[in-house]
Amino acid sequence: MSDSSNTRCVLLIDDNEVDNMINNRLIEKQGLASHVYTFTSGKGGLEFLKNIDKMDDFPPEFTPDIVFLDINMPIMNGFSFIKSLDKLSDRVTEGMRIVLLTQSDSAQDIKEARKFEKVIEYVVKPLNAEKLKALNF
Repeated sequence: MSDSSNTRCVLLIDDNEVDNMINNRLIEKQGLASHVYTFTSGKGGLEFLKNIDKMDDFPPEFTPDIVFLDINMPIMNGFSFIKSLDKLSDRVTEGMRIVLLTQSDSAQDIKEARKFEKVIEYVVKPLNAEKLKALNF
């Protein structure tokens, strides 16, 4: 983890396993996080967070600072995932920032993304070192 970053934990949520693998390596190489947890569905990421929420005392490295989230996924899309965060306690979601990482440059998706306070960026895939540095974490 780089000295300039205070990010402890990143969640990567994308149904494309290759994208997850590449993005995980990129995040590690850039020193963005000490822990990266990867899920291939919004439902899997949400279950991870629900399990943390059930713990009386959980290690801080389980609490995500940043979530890189694909919008278009089967079963639970990115927007449904964000809406489901309201069901979790503040101790799990406080300080969480979401970067929508998607192939969609749809004006409708961008407009929808702006409705959510936790969404700090909308990035069109692929993620690369330049785009990651531009996020300025």
